[in-house]
Amino acid sequence: MAVETEVLNELHRLRSRIPELTGALAAGADGLVLAEDMPDVQPEGMAALTAAALGVGRRMVDLADRGEFRELLVRGAGGYLATYAAGPSAVLTLLADDRANVGRLHLEGRRGGARIAELLAGRSTDGGPDVRPVVRGGGPPAPQFRGRILGALPLRIPPQSRYEP
Repeated sequence: MAVETEVLNELHRLRSRIPELTGALAAGADGLVLAEDMPDVQPEGMAALTAAALGVGRRMVDLADRGEFRELLVRGAGGYLATYAAGPSAVLTLLADDRANVGRLHLEGRRGGARIAELLAGRSTDGGPDVRPVVRGGGPPAPQFRGRILGALPLRIPPQSRYEP
């Protein structure tokens, strides 16, 4: 079974466990839809905005030195939008109406994000694309900042001299 199908099945399971959910979306950190179950929302637009919110959320926790990004909750007049990290390269977004139990939403969202991360991690071992950084020529490993590979988010890095004597 393809990973995308398994991710979609996980979204369906989430919607069946939380009746107040009105939509579920799994997207890459780049804003591309992996799987979606959102009948009333344009999934491509939501995936792009989710990726932007993920970038802002990650930068905020980095700036505040609060560790790794885990989740983001937005409350509107008509309900909730919750975003959960699903590994280093994906995100789970859940839409719920205003009657939703936020504790239950977090519990199921965290579990769903972890399950989607497992499914996507298995993709690189079963013939899918390998998302790990490639180091050619046996050079040094990719630079990291607080355990995360630089370049995973659009970071502004001051220009440095590339002159080597």
